[in-house]
Amino acid sequence: MTCCPDSHHELHVRLGDGLYGALQERCRRTGESASHVMREALAECLDLEHHTIYQVSTSGALVQGIYQGCVTVGDLLKHGNFGLGTFDGLDGEGILLDGICWQARSDGTVQQAPNDALAPFWAVTQFQADHTDRLTDLTSWADLTSRLDQLRDNANLFVAIRLRGVFERIRYRVACKAEAGVDLVSATNAQAMFDLEHVTGTLVGFWTPTYARTINVPGYHLHLLSDDHRHAGHVLELQSRELQLELHRESHLQLVLPETPAFLKADLSGDPAAALAKAEGDHP
Repeated sequence: MTCCPDSHHELHVRLGDGLYGALQERCRRTGESASHVMREALAECLDLEHHTIYQVSTSGALVQGIYQGCVTVGDLLKHGNFGLGTFDGLDGEGILLDGICWQARSDGTVQQAPNDALAPFWAVTQFQADHTDRLTDLTSWADLTSRLDQLRDNANLFVAIRLRGVFERIRYRVACKAEAGVDLVSATNAQAMFDLEHVTGTLVGFWTPTYARTINVPGYHLHLLSDDHRHAGHVLELQSRELQLELHRESHLQLVLPETPAFLKADLSGDPAAALAKAEGDHP
């Protein structure tokens, strides 16, 4: 094994015909490089990526109106099977669940996002539950977050959250496509609102510590995807008789920053918390 100048390490291994053939077939089928597949396999074996959030851009940049897509959905899928974000120009809400990326549009439609779709802000992880639970008789968003607060074992690590079940009532919104440079609060003034009853689905999202508010939305941030893939969006309010809960602790953060002119010139020194609270819906 040799050390390369860029702090990566070069590993030479011998593979039997069976492993080598399987590796070639995987690369042919997916378009991945052999190095990427082997790194992914090692990370899986060593449990490195199971607790890592791969995030593109920051909440501070989003508040400033930096919505230009800088990565593709295909790139995101290489780093996780679970997460949320938005699309180029703030064009709707994104949900990544079980390795499939969905785009909710402001007209109420939901479609599977193509691999070449561009994203300006996303957080993804390889979801593997560290804690499971059952929540019953949830009366509101505030009730849900209060119970989740009691189940989290610390205040300083990120947490991925998956909730499955029937929602007696749920309110969500979907951002409308915005012009470049329009700040997030102004852009979300035109968001589309939806109310549903008796819908079965999954909530996908994260809890972010307060100290990380310039990086991601502080507190709870959840997106809905209904089981029939007809409804999806950013959750504002809910009621449910029973939900199955899975929590996944995240102790590593890989932050990828855009190199677009808008990002490089932006003043990101301010505290975006108030603007994020307003733009994200100020949950009742």
